[in-house]
Amino acid sequence: MDKVFLSKSVNVMVTPQFYTVKKETLPVKYAYQAKKIAASLFDGLLDEEGSYEYEVIREEEHWIFIAYDIEKIIIFLESKGIFKEKISKFFFAQQALGSFTKPLVLNEKEALVVLDSTLVVVPKMALVEEELLGSLLFSNTFTPKKGISLQGAMRSLLTQTQAFSFASVFLLFAGIFFVESSRYGIDGNNGAEELETLYASYPGLKSTYARNDILKKFKSIDKKERAKRDIIKNISKWVSKDVKLNTLSISEKKFQSSLIFTSTQTFERVKSLAKKAHYKVKNGAKSKELMIEGVL
Repeated sequence: MDKVFLSKSVNVMVTPQFYTVKKETLPVKYAYQAKKIAASLFDGLLDEEGSYEYEVIREEEHWIFIAYDIEKIIIFLESKGIFKEKISKFFFAQQALGSFTKPLVLNEKEALVVLDSTLVVVPKMALVEEELLGSLLFSNTFTPKKGISLQGAMRSLLTQTQAFSFASVFLLFAGIFFVESSRYGIDGNNGAEELETLYASYPGLKSTYARNDILKKFKSIDKKERAKRDIIKNISKWVSKDVKLNTLSISEKKFQSSLIFTSTQTFERVKSLAKKAHYKVKNGAKSKELMIEGVL
């Protein structure tokens, strides 16, 4: 790649030289659940000196896991004149798999092609002349819906939807705080004015019963969500190259999980850890299968 000089921000699509792809069929519903076990799936496949992050993509019944070293990508881009301050978002070529209907020539020697549902770099000499004549031209049409922002090489922990949801909850709690604090004269005159404004927007907050009901409701939700996160965190720690996550289901009242082991020693260790976490454990129908369940 030739060095460039940018006058405005750009999006960048990273080719397969800068990431590793793994495809798995997992019994999980959400991307954040799949991302919890991403590191264990790449155990032994990545350079031990690297510092890796993971992106997860849903593809029909499969999950696509992408491991990448953000520092390595940034160093390369900066060597070509693309500094992170000029990067709006960056994407992985694998995310635009559907756009690569034909080979896309990268340079005089290499091209991007799709092999077994994975985008790879191949020598141009491996392609027939007819394929090269109809090769693709790269454009904005390849841009995926989801990208990664580089703000000081840091990623946002929350999506925009999650951020708005949390903001709404925090605003509600802030309102309750102002209402309660006014009873003790914490806010003085300014607090009284803010209180009147809040009452005008949310008349229901004038009732102590309504405020207590809201607190009780969110306390119950928070308790269950924390329990779910703890369950996923514990199980993800136990999954490794010797332990395969077979099934995992979490409802509003309980969870059930099945782990398959290749090592008897690891089987006994995880069984002991699950009991310490106060989960119910029992041997499964398969050889070296451990069934773990509990209530929320």
